[in-house]
Amino acid sequence: MRTVFLGTSSFAVGVLGRLAASEHRPELVITRPDRPQGRGRRIASPPVADAARRLGIPLEQPASINYEASRARLAEVRPETICVCAYGALIKEPLLSEYRMLNVHPSLLPRWRGAAPIERSIMAGDDRTGVSIMLVTAGLDSGPVCATASEQIAPEDTYGTLAPRLERLGGELLVRTLDEQPTCVEQDDSLATYAEKITAEDRRLDPARPAAELERVVRALSPHIGSWVELEDGSRLGVSQARALPDGGTPGRLVVLGDGGAALGCAEGELQLLVVKPPGRREMSGEDWLRGRLR
Repeated sequence: MRTVFLGTSSFAVGVLGRLAASEHRPELVITRPDRPQGRGRRIASPPVADAARRLGIPLEQPASINYEASRARLAEVRPETICVCAYGALIKEPLLSEYRMLNVHPSLLPRWRGAAPIERSIMAGDDRTGVSIMLVTAGLDSGPVCATASEQIAPEDTYGTLAPRLERLGGELLVRTLDEQPTCVEQDDSLATYAEKITAEDRRLDPARPAAELERVVRALSPHIGSWVELEDGSRLGVSQARALPDGGTPGRLVVLGDGGAALGCAEGELQLLVVKPPGRREMSGEDWLRGRLR
């Protein structure tokens, strides 16, 4: 089948790789333009652009997929299906009506429509997530679902351990959907939940919340976004790994554990700070950080 692939983020790279290795290898990859990234604000290509170059697939990076020039380029390729994964830009009419588009979405729709389904599933304490292949429509991840596959969320899973499994699952499911062309079924909108984009407030570990909730936040945002806690002196401490403990402490107050480790008192229980990142310094264990702080 003649396909075109639309994607941008690192999550889409694994899906593109699997598609490229199949009988449905894309004739063209379209991704977002290069942009400044990181503290140095150096211009960098999206991960999918780098992957397309490695795979030797023709690449386009238009300012908008909806522009006339982009539509003309697609018309040249004559795709039978456009495959979309983590593209990160709105696709509008008339493109939506001109082509059959399949989107790879890392959740079990209609749960967790939106921008951050993997993070929100971990934050919510879900014990299972998965991947859905759906038809792209004008709504937000609301199109008919063609195929799904589920994946267990382990108690110790972080974004960094769960996302690669979903990438592999998504790539396999997309290829199978292209092979088998299953019937697509409308979603039940009454069951929909929304995975809003991660905000600065989402990253803040509020000790007025239970420690178990904060542990899930740390896991959901590790290692790609990161969470932080404001200490009693007003400074911010990055938290890369944490564990909820049942014993309680004064919310917001640091606790020295019996093994020399550090914990944060929460509304319910304590949050043990296993790996932290002080401002301007490298990551270190909570014990090493606390030892330096108490000198």
